[in-house]
Amino acid sequence: MMMPADIADLVAQLDAAERDLCRLLDGLTPALGGWRPASGAWSAAECLEHLAITNRVYLGAMQEPAVRARTRGNMRRGPVKPGVVGGWFARSLEPPVKPGRRTRAPRMVVPATSTQFDEAAAAFSAAHAQVRAYLLANADLDLNRMRFPNPFVRGIRFSVATGLQVIAAHERRHLWQAWRTRRAAESDSATSQ
Repeated sequence: MMMPADIADLVAQLDAAERDLCRLLDGLTPALGGWRPASGAWSAAECLEHLAITNRVYLGAMQEPAVRARTRGNMRRGPVKPGVVGGWFARSLEPPVKPGRRTRAPRMVVPATSTQFDEAAAAFSAAHAQVRAYLLANADLDLNRMRFPNPFVRGIRFSVATGLQVIAAHERRHLWQAWRTRRAAESDSATSQ
């Protein structure tokens, strides 16, 4: 069976993040991966750990709605479309991050300062694979009608369609941040020699 275009687009976004991660990891030493551009700023390792944690939290919140939808027979009715607020939120996460648009990560998804680069990369890859598996396992459901409580903002509910768009945009944002940090680390390392 052919994959619907909207699902194929989400899969393509996940594929692009995987390719970006592979390029980021290529030749990146653990020392450079753990380098921080400034006090309080995240290293590339911390960016990846943050993504791994956030993906797991979002997926945890989206599991029960998928089970309920499958039990009720709420099958796909049309293309994945985030709602107005959810679509705005997903777009706000896209890189490059504009000055004044930086936000603090909720405490539950702040990476440990002792994050090891190899472990963070593996954790992100595993969480990213879980997102892909969730999408493929539930692509036949009505992702627009399935709603879940936003695990970070009390009282806000998103459709699973929105949640998947948010995950993809959030990955792009922090992979972009990790790349900026890698370039700064390499530049700093070259200047110190």
